[in-house]
Amino acid sequence: MKKRIIIIGGGFSGLAAACYLAHNDFDVTIVEKNNMLGGRARKFESHGFTFDMGPSWYWMPDVFDNFFADFNKKVSDYYTLQRLDPSYSIHFAKNDIMEIPANFEELKKIFEKYEKGSAIKLEQFIKEAEYKYKVGMNDFVHKPNISILEFMDIRIFTSIFRLQMFSSLSSHVRKLFKNKKIIQLLEFPVLFLGATPQKIPAMYSLMNYADLSLGTWYPKGGMHKIIEGMAQLAKELGVKFELNANVEKLEIKNDKVVNVITKNKKYKADVVVSSADYHHTEQQLLDKKNRNYSKKYWNKRTMAPSSLLFYLGLNKKVKNIQHHNLFFDTDFEKHANEIYENPQWPTQPLFYLCAPSVTDKTVAPENCENLFILIPIASDLEDSNQLREKYFKIIINRLEKLLDQSIEDSIIFKKSFAINDFKKDYNAFKGNAYGLANTLRQTAILKPKIKNKKIKNLFYTGQLTSPGPGVPPALISGKIVATLILNEINKG
Repeated sequence: MKKRIIIIGGGFSGLAAACYLAHNDFDVTIVEKNNMLGGRARKFESHGFTFDMGPSWYWMPDVFDNFFADFNKKVSDYYTLQRLDPSYSIHFAKNDIMEIPANFEELKKIFEKYEKGSAIKLEQFIKEAEYKYKVGMNDFVHKPNISILEFMDIRIFTSIFRLQMFSSLSSHVRKLFKNKKIIQLLEFPVLFLGATPQKIPAMYSLMNYADLSLGTWYPKGGMHKIIEGMAQLAKELGVKFELNANVEKLEIKNDKVVNVITKNKKYKADVVVSSADYHHTEQQLLDKKNRNYSKKYWNKRTMAPSSLLFYLGLNKKVKNIQHHNLFFDTDFEKHANEIYENPQWPTQPLFYLCAPSVTDKTVAPENCENLFILIPIASDLEDSNQLREKYFKIIINRLEKLLDQSIEDSIIFKKSFAINDFKKDYNAFKGNAYGLANTLRQTAILKPKIKNKKIKNLFYTGQLTSPGPGVPPALISGKIVATLILNEINKG
């Protein structure tokens, strides 16, 4: 009889783990709290618009390629990818816009325009970032981070210094570049990693390689198409899905989970993988004696940001925007400080605008625009409709001035999503949107462990464990936990 594996949560990491385990002949069931798969990458439809609820950037295409290749499939078997050009635009002020081209030679010309001699430095910077990306993705990111012994490899040990684990991204960037706008471009990809660029290891310039070399892509139909593709693959492999099934308790006997309990059903289990929020699983589904970590431990963790999101449907097209748009018309460092150092609602927030209807006609009615606005904020702030509306007015007024056109009077659909919704929909610890911050003290073996130390058959996956936040890491996290389970079962 096949071993029964219950996976709690049907986001990227849960679906990835399910595929690998089903591929190895286990009886796999995903138990999902919400009414559709995807976790933070769910979608919803209204007034003819299709909105991705969370992730909107498709970076590191090799990770997705490798995932499907593990099952002798291709990305193109499940969805169609398009490389965006320009990748995105940065608005520094009205009529002061930097568009990031897909072509690297064109990018060098832009750098040279802003700072004489910076094109050669960009080549050096990206060459180092490529090394970090390749070593990081090949030697570090696929490790379960259970023991320091995993890193006792001379090749890995000697590469630690080349990876610049102990210097900051900010100092690394500033050694090469002086122009403020170039610095902002190179520091922005780490804004969501959970600390200021002054506290993020320079190793994470690997994100710049992913951005500026590997490029920004878009799955036609929206990011949820990836979830649909993974779910289709999972079904082909025999995975079963239970939706609207909120797990309320894990029943433990003899140091093992024997049943996963929802309101209406018990699911017998030989192995359990929680792709739900790690903190929620520990603090709400387990008795105190069976937890890896205490409340005190969790409260000392540094969280990546939360977000205030707006989903807008407009009855007209917006001029002078790209698919991805960053608005850096206010103080970058002040906003970062108000997220990480002195958590509070931001004074003058930077924000991000995604307009997938610029690329894809299917996500909005004809001659309409689908807009997604994201303001990064600190986790666990007060959240109310009044505060959301206050920030909506701030952002819309700035947007109209920067783009020199009216927007608010053309809105025919509007929905917000913030800290309280992250807690309610995803049981997200402190209402975080991006998981655990990638600070040096929360990297590799210092992350919450992927295996429960007290319960033999309980494992964790997703953004609060290895390798960390983001869609590609979530896919990898699912593979890591599946590999660990396979190794333990084969040993046993």
